[in-house]
Amino acid sequence: MRFLFSLRRGGSRALGLVALAGTWSCSSPDPAPATESEHLTLGNPSGATADVQMSSNYLLIKPQFALSYHRNQGKPNWVSWHLTTRWLGSAARQDNFRPDTQLPTTWYRVTSASYSGSGFDRGHNCPSADRTSTTADNSATFLMTNMMPQAPRNNQRTWAGLEEFCRRQLQNGTHELYVVCGSYGRGGTGSEGYKTTLDQGRVTVPAHVWKVVVMLPTGDDDAARVTANTRVIAVAMPNDNNLTASWEEYRTSVDAIEAATGYDLLSAVAPAVQQQLERRIDQGPI
Repeated sequence: MRFLFSLRRGGSRALGLVALAGTWSCSSPDPAPATESEHLTLGNPSGATADVQMSSNYLLIKPQFALSYHRNQGKPNWVSWHLTTRWLGSAARQDNFRPDTQLPTTWYRVTSASYSGSGFDRGHNCPSADRTSTTADNSATFLMTNMMPQAPRNNQRTWAGLEEFCRRQLQNGTHELYVVCGSYGRGGTGSEGYKTTLDQGRVTVPAHVWKVVVMLPTGDDDAARVTANTRVIAVAMPNDNNLTASWEEYRTSVDAIEAATGYDLLSAVAPAVQQQLERRIDQGPI
């Protein structure tokens, strides 16, 4: 799916973030949505806005992450989050999968039961283990707007390995990460075979899942500190239950993910730096 409203490269952090607090005019009692977030420091990949008319690219901002939601697909287009040691602690995994009441009241809200018997996991975009500082932070990751139908071996083995790798980079407190991930295409193979949708067509099963990880030394003014030498890992893998366990085999370029999705990733980074980083395929140690 390619968005026709794709952003100009090199835009500022505010690109695509329309300040709607004073103009949002839905007749429902939905609260005025937030439009700023630390989780969008490196950009808003699809120019998502918190406008109820933008049902295929609806911006949701949580304290724990930001995302673009696609109402008719019942899943996020992408989820973006900042990962530092302050997000990690001893909070237990809550496992309280539930509908997201922040969605407009007239929209269908995916439930945990939407995935029942499908052969696909409720696959986290922002991982539970990336938000263990407080119970509330961990609980937020179990909102169904943070889930995508994911083949079990993909989710529990290959994808999980990449998530664990990311958290290991924080162990000595000298680094912080910006992560954005999502899915695209239609149709995947889970433990019960190939499917294109779940829940009577309300949830699209993606063909591919992807992730981009930007690693920075701990500091401030993060978008400005991204240079041509910054390590950026881009991964795209089939949503297939026969996937190999090694996530590193699926490394690709940011450019390739942008071509597949129509998004403008890292749009808040200087254009000359973007050009160098996004064509590169990471070969760093794992």
